[in-house]
Amino acid sequence: MGENTQDWTKPAAMAIPKEGYFEEVRGRYGPVFPRTPACYGFSIIAKVKEGREEVVRAYGKTIEETIKASPEALAPLRLHYLRWNLFDVGSGLHFQYMGIFDTDFDKYTEDAVALFSATGVTTVFTNLEGFPEDWETNTEAFINFVRDHQQPSFLEYGEYPYVTADEIKKALRLKAAFSTMLDQMQ
Repeated sequence: MGENTQDWTKPAAMAIPKEGYFEEVRGRYGPVFPRTPACYGFSIIAKVKEGREEVVRAYGKTIEETIKASPEALAPLRLHYLRWNLFDVGSGLHFQYMGIFDTDFDKYTEDAVALFSATGVTTVFTNLEGFPEDWETNTEAFINFVRDHQQPSFLEYGEYPYVTADEIKKALRLKAAFSTMLDQMQ
């Protein structure tokens, strides 16, 4: 890591050790993964239960409709992006959940469980092999599943490194306000 790890004007890359962290610092549920130029995130890969592909795909549509109806529905997670993939590597269908967010790994997962509990919405993970049946009341089991299926990245890059989603939104609001102001001056 260089001297300017927090300078958003300079693109940054970070090569990450195989373990997913540079120094083992214990968090509430396991090692703390570092904040990178892409902020925090994870890539969870797990096998899909037999016959659940269409249910998983339909859940993507459920999220789309939820956000259309309530754009702030996932705000507690402080997300930048989500990307979901389904793929078969010869041993059955697998699901990959890639998320980039502004909180640490454990907080994100705790917040997700709280969000699901508060809204009564279930998680797509219920369609994955080995996901705990008692996830709604057993946050630790949920987090352990996520950690067990986390595939740490070995490189992360940010064109505008270390910038939070809130900072991006503020900058875009400011840009819009300036644009409106300049339009009024013509």
